[in-house]
Amino acid sequence: MNVKETVLRQYRAIVNRAAARVAELSPPREGWVRTVRTALGISGPDLAARLGLTRARVSQTEAAERSGGVTIKTMQAVAEAMGCRFVYAIVPGSGTLEDVIKAQARRKAEALVRRAGGHMALEDQALPKDAMRAEIERVAEELARTMPSDFWKGP
Repeated sequence: MNVKETVLRQYRAIVNRAAARVAELSPPREGWVRTVRTALGISGPDLAARLGLTRARVSQTEAAERSGGVTIKTMQAVAEAMGCRFVYAIVPGSGTLEDVIKAQARRKAEALVRRAGGHMALEDQALPKDAMRAEIERVAEELARTMPSDFWKGP
């Protein structure tokens, strides 16, 4: 195993561990700020005072969180003001990073094999469906293993 492969494995392990930890986690309907504030019994005006802001600004922050327009810096400040810690992560939608890589490899393989299959069909040399599926799987495995420089371009 070379250094690049070792580094990739280490980074993937970090992301996969985080994904496993947050697999069941999703933001509450009211957003984290309001949910935690309510759970702690901190009123809007009290949180505003802790932050040195107006109550209206706290309401705007809660609305911005729900709409996706709040900044990381603001979330960190609000969490600290409530005696909490703000965390964020980018993790695979489901499964592991290896699943994301395999899905991309499969999309690229399908495009490559179907394009080649189209040319072969023009020459009356089309592959049977089962052979086409097997070739897609073979190419996908090779792409996932080698991850060429254009791996994330296109399909």
